[in-house]
Parts: sequence; structure tokens; C-alpha cells
Amino acid sequence: MLYIVATPIWNLRDITYRAVETLKNVDSIACEDTRTSWVLLNHYEISKPLISFHSHSAKSKTDKIIEQLKEWKNIALISDAGTPWISDPGYILIKEAIEQWIEVVPIPWVTAFTTALMWSWMQMNHFLYLGFLPVKKWRKTLFTNLVERKANKKTDETVVIYESVHRILKTLKEIESYFWEEHKIVVGRELTKKFEDFQRWKISEVIHYFENTPWKIKWEFVVMF
Repeated sequence: MLYIVATPIWNLRDITYRAVETLKNVDSIACEDTRTSWVLLNHYEISKPLISFHSHSAKSKTDKIIEQLKEWKNIALISDAGTPWISDPGYILIKEAIEQWIEVVPIPWVTAFTTALMWSWMQMNHFLYLGFLPVKKWRKTLFTNLVERKANKKTDETVVIYESVHRILKTLKEIESYFWEEHKIVVGRELTKKFEDFQRWKISEVIHYFENTPWKIKWEFVVMF
């Protein structure tokens, strides 16, 4: 049986009883970065064999996990933070398990983008989640389509993306170029951490804020516009 276990974004207390119980009872745990996962597992005194499974893992790694599942092993799939397969390689394993008629059990909890949406005051019952945008190819086409999509929608729609520390300013300036400086935007960073921060202004004001506080450009960002 393959368990899809959501783990905390950062605050180790943000985990369900069911998730902890599941991690304690499976035969092994597949995770993105074993060093990151050990922090959580040690906190809850969970000692299980770890299988490294990340975006650069070869297909042979997926096949190996599938073979163990076919041998009636119980394996939990976790990501470095949040819900597996959202912006991580978990989708590949889950898809293969389902195609092989292996039982898949979700153990739900948090994701960074839903956490950010809770605070954003933006439209939550109708949003478009895109994850990380393409770095080069199709980027211009994507932004053009988003402008047309927003122009043609009768109801408001929140677009939600993730962005890295290295490209956040570039992406904010691109959003400004397509949606104008008056467009409202929300940027969240260090979610659930001690210095959790949200900036909720016009896009020009958010750009100005980060240009003048470069020490706050760190970790990953959730951008909503």
C-alpha cells in the first residue's frame, strides 16, 4: 500500500495525528531529501528506512518502489514540505502505482499555496494554480494567455504561482509589464515560520518593497495576482 502523507511546510507541529501514526507504521518512507526528512522524523521519534526519491531520480528508482509495493510492503511518500506531488516528483510514482492496481491512500493536510490563499483576501472559490512557471520556453505565451484569460472571465480568478529566490524580482516585473503597476498582488514568504511575511499591495509597491529590503529575498515565494 502506498500512503501519500502531507508533512508540515515548516512548523513541525503542523502535522496530523494520522500522518504521524502512518509514518510510524509503514515499512519504509520515500522522500525528496533524506536530510530534510530526518528533521521531522527525529522530532516525532520515527525510525524507518528512507528511500531517496526526487525529481532527478531515474525510472529505475520508481520501478524499485513499485516492486516493493507489489511485495505487500507499506511505503509512505513524503515531500520536503507540504503535500506530495504538488510541484514535486511524487506524481510519477502515484500514477505508476495506480496503473499497477496498487492501493493508494492519501493522508491530507497542508500545501503552501492553500495556506497563502487563506490569508490573501483574494478569490478562493475560483483560482488557477500553476506551480513554478517555465524559466524560458513558453513563458511569454503563458503570460499572454493569462492576460486574455482574465480579460475574458466574467468572474474574478486568482492566479497562484511559486517562485524561487533567484527569479522573484524578475517575475514580479514581468507581471507588472503584463498587468500594469496598479494591479493588486499578494506575495507570501517563510510561511508558518517565525518571520512569516505577506506583502499585499499594488504590484509596483511590492516590487519597490523587495528592491529596498533585499535581505528579505530568501526561501521560496507564493505569488497571487
